[in-house]
Amino acid sequence: MIRVHINDPLDQEALSLLTSKPQLNVTSEHLDKSKLLEIIPEVEVLIVRSATKVTRDIIEKGSKLKIIGRAGVGLDNIDVNAAKERGIKVLNTPGASAISVAELTIGLMISAARHIARGTIDLKSGLWTKKELEGVELFGKTLGIIGLGTIGTEVAKRAAAFGMNIVAYDPYVTKHEIAKMVTLDELLRTADFITLHVPLTEETKHLINKEVIEKMKDGVIIVNTSRGGVIDEEALYQALVSRKVYAAALDVFEVEPPQDELRKKLLSLPNIVATPHIGASTIEAQQRVGKELVERILKELSL
Repeated sequence: MIRVHINDPLDQEALSLLTSKPQLNVTSEHLDKSKLLEIIPEVEVLIVRSATKVTRDIIEKGSKLKIIGRAGVGLDNIDVNAAKERGIKVLNTPGASAISVAELTIGLMISAARHIARGTIDLKSGLWTKKELEGVELFGKTLGIIGLGTIGTEVAKRAAAFGMNIVAYDPYVTKHEIAKMVTLDELLRTADFITLHVPLTEETKHLINKEVIEKMKDGVIIVNTSRGGVIDEEALYQALVSRKVYAAALDVFEVEPPQDELRKKLLSLPNIVATPHIGASTIEAQQRVGKELVERILKELSL
């Protein structure tokens, strides 16, 4: 029997597919780090989403561990180098949630441009702030996409339908069917909206910082549905206060949940829209993510 442990919620259909295999002993329960360390020596396949941090000590104690499956895109919650050293295969599902993340990105762009969240809160508080909530259109504006992989491309498709001019920067893409590829400096200089779709790496950490924001157009709107650490949130806070940045829409934060003082003051601003890391949190995305990951794992196990 091959021991499979699912430490974060997995779609029911994907779970059923795993449990239908008589060769697998499947357990599904969120364990904290100390409990996970207790059982990991017996686990051959570990499945997580973003909540579980698969650190070096967990990997090194997983003497039977063969596969770590991440139901989602990013791998920043898994010590990939430690896994590689041990010959452990790390699998993820980079394209399965792309449509859901792209749709949320467009939703956040509109909400930031048209003050939807603030208008809702004001009305629920008995306020009629119509005159204060004049916004801007997406039509005819330039959208700068940083990171033009699967999600960035899905965003480009939808933005094109709004009549936006689309430019993009990605060091790994030279030509694109929708976006005009430009340098990062040109994107910063020309974009009215900037959306981020990059993994969190040493190269992308605080990619958006004080110096970079200074290169942007006055009144730019910034959207981030990738990883919180790609933005220097103190620099963003200062730019939102000064109105260099018209508004920001964030689904992700460098500290999650964002309960420290910096994130609290950032969220207190009237020109910020935020959601709690729900980019892939749709029924459809979780079905695709779960199914794709389980199919990849079963293929690796030759089942």
